[in-house]
Amino acid sequence: MKKQKESRHIFSKVVIGLTLLFFYLPILYIIIFSFNSSRSLTSLDGFSFRWYEKMFNDPTMMDSIGYTIVIAVIATLVSTILGTVTSIGLSKCGKILRSAVERVNELPIMNPDIVTGISMLMLFAALAVPKGFITMLFAHIMFCTPFVILSIMPKLRTLDPNLTDAALDLGATPMQAMTKVIIPQIKPSIIAGALIAFTMSFDDFVISYFVTGNGVQNISIVVYTMSKRINPSINALSTLVILIITVALVAANLIPMIRKKALKKEE
Repeated sequence: MKKQKESRHIFSKVVIGLTLLFFYLPILYIIIFSFNSSRSLTSLDGFSFRWYEKMFNDPTMMDSIGYTIVIAVIATLVSTILGTVTSIGLSKCGKILRSAVERVNELPIMNPDIVTGISMLMLFAALAVPKGFITMLFAHIMFCTPFVILSIMPKLRTLDPNLTDAALDLGATPMQAMTKVIIPQIKPSIIAGALIAFTMSFDDFVISYFVTGNGVQNISIVVYTMSKRINPSINALSTLVILIITVALVAANLIPMIRKKALKKEE
């Protein structure tokens, strides 16, 4: 029995290790070859910051990074606010209305991106809205908000509704009840929804490709246009994206922990 348990334990470790290797080896490959001194994408010929220098000197790449970050941040903030307020409002509605809205909210998530992109393209064309920064921003807010709602609604179902009623009975206004009672309890879900929205906006290609114009390109569109020819600057750009996403995830996990420790010390 002990040998069987040990063999199973070793087998599970091997499977986990192979799975992690499968997921992270391509990322590690990109990072390593971003420092390659030659144009080769298969053999290392020395360590160099050549492709990073080329990337930072390329106005198209730098503009794409700026557009991507600005749109992702704004879309995350707006979609998080809209998704949070909508979720709290739905939690106070009747079961039939809530279920109907939740089903409708799932449509953009289940809908293929290419269909959403074409739909947004036709909508902006019908409204005679010139394609560019604003259309891409609106499109990102549109497809990010359902993910925020989907992240928050399960947590709201577990809350005790009597807490809100108690706050109102004690003299709190509806706004105070929302900000001081409900939101603190669903904060982890709000953060999770915001992270999903940021990630979805940051690396979106299909929808952005259909709604962009006037020289406005995000990182995904630039990488797509560069992938048609050998350009090692793609590795440098991809490494920078990985770094930004990693920093955002680490910050989102460390900041709450630091705050908890600070509160414990104050107590």
